[in-house]
Formats: sequence, structure tokens, C-alpha cells
Amino acid sequence: MSSRPSGWRFLLACTLVCAAPSVWGEQEPGVGARRPLPAIALIIDDLGNQRAPGQQAVSLPGPVACAFLPHGPFTRELARLAHAGRKEVMLHLPMESLEADGYTPEPGALTLDMTRNQLRETFAQDIAAVPHVSGLNNHQGSLLTRHPGNMAWLMQSISEHGELFFVDSRTTTATVARRLAVEYGVPNSERNVFLDNESDPDAVRGKFRELVRRARREGTALGIGHPYPATLEVLVDELSKLGDHGVQLIPVARLIERQNNRQLVWHASSSR
Repeated sequence: MSSRPSGWRFLLACTLVCAAPSVWGEQEPGVGARRPLPAIALIIDDLGNQRAPGQQAVSLPGPVACAFLPHGPFTRELARLAHAGRKEVMLHLPMESLEADGYTPEPGALTLDMTRNQLRETFAQDIAAVPHVSGLNNHQGSLLTRHPGNMAWLMQSISEHGELFFVDSRTTTATVARRLAVEYGVPNSERNVFLDNESDPDAVRGKFRELVRRARREGTALGIGHPYPATLEVLVDELSKLGDHGVQLIPVARLIERQNNRQLVWHASSSR
């Protein structure tokens, strides 16, 4: 059994992966190709509470987005490190969950009982707590994301803070968050695969390959994971093999652009 990467061994593994043939960013189709290479985007959630796992997540090869809890003790330090490493920095925005999920409000959480002004002010404080933020996704939120009024307030608040994108983590099938993002013109996408609901390496590897298969079938796919030892170990290994799978890793913002372009092409062809 291989030991999990840590410290200098983890950084060495990442360096070796980065030295491999590039599968990061958009690639132009070859001669005669009808469409670009299928693409995945990855987000690592729950960063900011622990330094060492956060440093390992930020050191992952390629444009893996890093999503930070707004008031974690290491959020500012790690967000600056991620930005220096040319990673997308995201706000991992806490939202109220159903009581059945064992919800305990975290610092900076948006809750159902907030007024519009309270939600707006809390969101502004959360955004300000994460340096270099370019987008956000929800942390928990199985209650709040199903309420159109609260999601409308959130999307209005996002629009007030420049060119931010939103990713629906889809912690409930009843979510309306992405529909409201579309209505308010906020660039958006949604999670397709959770990589590590089970933190066993074999389970994580199986979920990663499910993500790859979905990208090859649909053109794009977005996965979310966490800074667990098994997740970090599997990602270092699997990201080195993307070329073998015929898939590339691109930033979340680029994935959203590609999905929007695909929708425009689909609507245009439908109109004709």
C-alpha cells in the first residue's frame, strides 16, 4: 500500500506532474477536428481552517480552483498563496442547511431568517474576507438554496461585486440557486460529481473517472472535492493521466464560458 503524499514528497509529486505534457487550459482543435477537447474543472472546498492540508491543495498541479471559508484562520494566507500560484480563488459561502443535516451556523453564514439588508451585509463581509476572489459556491445550504427569494437577494448581491461567477454545489436536488443566477445574469455552473463523499482512495478514484466519462460524453463536467489525504493523493496521480483520457483541465470561469457558448450554439441551431 502506498503512503499518502505529505510535505516535500507531496510537492515533489506535484512538480513531476507539472513537468508532464500539458493538459491545462484550452487547446485548439487539430486539423479536421469538429470540437475542442472535452474539459473538466475542479474545486477544492472547505479551505482555510487548516494550514497543511490547505497548502497541499493549493499545490495541486494545474488550474484547480480553491474555495475558502470566509472566516477560517488561514483563509487570507492560503488565498494569497493560491493567487500567487495562478489558481482561481473562490469564496466557499456558508448557507443554512436543513435541520436533518445537523446544521450549526458557521461564521459568515447566510440564514433563512435574515432580512435582505442583513444578507447583503453578511455577503459583503464574506467577500471582503477572501483576497483575490473571482467566484463563489455554496457551503451546505440544503435549506437556503431552495428558497427563490433568498437566492434572488444573493444574486443581486453578487452582481454588486463585479464580475463574479457562481457555482451551485447542489447540496439538494430542490435547489433553485442556478435558476436565479440565470435570471440575474450571474455567470454560473453547477457541480456534477462530488469526488469524496467516501474518502477511501478507490472510491475517490472511481468518482474522478466518472467525472472524466461525463466530460467525454457531454463536453464538460465540474467536480468538487475536499482537502482530504485520499483526495489529494488521487488527484496528483489522476491529473497526470488526463492526456491519456483525452480530457483537459480548465479553470471554472473558462468552463462556464464554454457551457454558455454551447448553449448559444444549441439555441441558434434550434431556431434554424
